[in-house]
Amino acid sequence: MSLLSPVPDVSISLRVLARLLAYPDAQLQADLTDMREALHSNPVLAPARLAELDALMNKLSGANRLDSEAQYVELFDRGRATSLHLFEHVHGDSRDRGPAMIDLAQTYERAGLFLAEGELPDYLPVMLEFVSTQPPREARAFLGEMAHIFNAIFNALQQRESAYASVLGALLELSGEKAHAVRIAPDEAMDASWEEPVVFDGCSSKGQARPGQAQPIHFVRNDAAHANAKAAAHAGVSP
Repeated sequence: MSLLSPVPDVSISLRVLARLLAYPDAQLQADLTDMREALHSNPVLAPARLAELDALMNKLSGANRLDSEAQYVELFDRGRATSLHLFEHVHGDSRDRGPAMIDLAQTYERAGLFLAEGELPDYLPVMLEFVSTQPPREARAFLGEMAHIFNAIFNALQQRESAYASVLGALLELSGEKAHAVRIAPDEAMDASWEEPVVFDGCSSKGQARPGQAQPIHFVRNDAAHANAKAAAHAGVSP
């Protein structure tokens, strides 16, 4: 007689949750009714969590699709704290990320799951599709290994008051873990991270003129300009 308690089959729920985290295109909107029925036909989540997921699906169903797509991109693609690429949270931009990607892709392939062109193995919806193919006990263990990442994303989504937090809360529940508060490091503003370097660092707009007045421009020599001027002076050439 086994002393291990039975682990429920969460494959259907995982597939629905994976789909909910995917880009909210027209096909997703069309599938929402079937997704809701599938989620309720496999009641492995607490009623309160199911109610939260219903609210998310209602929101996606009734929203303007273009608005939903724009909000999705703003939420998941413009900051590391809510990124759905899990290795962003583990490896960041370090060199370890590449080998980890290869190892994970090979794990999928050994299970008969091959990625489509352009898909990355650490993308959460892809990973959940893989986990949904595993036996219940292995699936829970796999989710448990990622629970700390789920919790971090869950906290970041709650901080943004996003209904998508319910999906990460559901994943924590299926992994056998509970959500707990963590400190979320602020994301660098996207505008700052993509900011162009200053080109004309030799001029300054110090002393802005009022509208209609002449604007004086003050030129400030940088180190390179100062060195060139000294060289020209020694050579008897006016800078």
